[in-house]
Amino acid sequence: MKAQKIHFFNSTLLVPMQGRPWMKYLLTSIFLLLAPVAPVFASSEEGGGVMHMTGSLYGIIALLLFIGAYSLVIMEEKIHMRKSKPVIFAAGIIWILVAVAYIGVGQPEAAEHAIRGNLLEYAELLLFLLTAMTYINAMDERNVFQALRSWLVSRGFTLRTVFWVTGFLAFIISPVADNLTTALLMGAVAMAVAGDNKKFLVVACINIVVGANAGGAFSPFGDITTLMVWQKGQVQFIEFFDLFVPALLNWLIPALIMSFAVAKERPESHGETVKMKLGAKRLMFLFLCTIITAVLFHQILNLPPAAGMMLGLGYLGFFSYWLKTTEQRLGTGDFPLDMTGHNNPVEHGTPAEQGHGSTTGFDLFRKIARAEWDTLLFFYGVILCVGGLGQFGYLAMASRTMYEGLGATNANILVGLLSAIVDNIPVMFAVLTMDPYMSHGQWLLVTLTAGVGGSLLSIGSAAGVALMGSARGVYTFGAHMKWTWAVALGYAASIAAHLVINAQLFNEFH
Repeated sequence: MKAQKIHFFNSTLLVPMQGRPWMKYLLTSIFLLLAPVAPVFASSEEGGGVMHMTGSLYGIIALLLFIGAYSLVIMEEKIHMRKSKPVIFAAGIIWILVAVAYIGVGQPEAAEHAIRGNLLEYAELLLFLLTAMTYINAMDERNVFQALRSWLVSRGFTLRTVFWVTGFLAFIISPVADNLTTALLMGAVAMAVAGDNKKFLVVACINIVVGANAGGAFSPFGDITTLMVWQKGQVQFIEFFDLFVPALLNWLIPALIMSFAVAKERPESHGETVKMKLGAKRLMFLFLCTIITAVLFHQILNLPPAAGMMLGLGYLGFFSYWLKTTEQRLGTGDFPLDMTGHNNPVEHGTPAEQGHGSTTGFDLFRKIARAEWDTLLFFYGVILCVGGLGQFGYLAMASRTMYEGLGATNANILVGLLSAIVDNIPVMFAVLTMDPYMSHGQWLLVTLTAGVGGSLLSIGSAAGVALMGSARGVYTFGAHMKWTWAVALGYAASIAAHLVINAQLFNEFH
């Protein structure tokens, strides 16, 4: 086969001809149309580092694509498109642009090395979260959360007491469970107690969101952002607790202000008593053991925390076998999914011989299947989108603008404000990818602001978005905005407390 050589900057493309000269002109036109400005390519770093192509057509298209995809994510509630779909699509196209750009400067292997690094980061995050979500789903199936909600509702507390109890529990549960699960649980309690009292439900939901986000800020397990910081090694496990007092003030100040808007009336107690199922307490103990295992893997063995979490999934696997056989013997339990991931046909009256049999009892893989896959795939899209933009030099440019132009403290405060508008996950991943040279105190500061900054707006955190869905029409964006000033006071107080209490950490560098 004959081939025509096309010279494209530092590389040579071989275009198969075979009597088709139009192919040469077509491909040449495509590459010239998409080609970046030559001086931008010339400014690329030696040795295959990140190139400065923010002004190139490739880079501009990638940036616009990410903005468009994230706009669809923000409008998820209105257009009813799952948030993972646009970012996964954008990630694929952005990396096509990255690969073609690197081919154009004679470094075809650089894009492969870069995307493999992003995939490794995502794989660790995926395995960690998958195990955590599986445990949460298992505890939910064992009625752990339902029993807690039933107990709280049946106590006959006043509305103000419920306000404080739900906020406090959101603050102390979210460091172990994630802030999303905690917010949904406490939100269900508030809605069960509130009845038709919309005024109470609004402030209760805001209090829960602020409490869940603040509680998640001082624990690696409380939020995706803190988990990313921990897995990256910027903050060690025990060091997160330096943020306890700032995080407490972040919740306590707006809670104190909003509590004056809550009446002391005592709502009518209602709701049936829910008891935990067999093995619930042992399941909670295994989850605690899994967390300890992940910490020991990271702190002592210098292994990824995700590997420790997967060992914890092994604990759950053996426990699920014991629980399943015990419930079969007792004649209780639920029907698991079959090999295709659907409910067992026996549940729908289909004879066992036509399906996969009538296996009853606790089933581990059913809990794995119930993981929030839309969220997990959303993280894939975000990590690869931000990573791709980083290859074009956007993150380096943002780092220079923010951390060199504004200073580390102002930049980290700005990160918290941005996380209320965009979302803290891509913002924090961008900061970690920039990897600005900062003191230990500054890394703790950005961990704090990214974690609690989302409380400023109802759309700024997963907890807020989830409660808007649960209390639809009552807890809204506008209702939250009326109390944003109180939340902002807590945000400012938490930053001031960290700057004062942990002042010595601002002189420590890794």
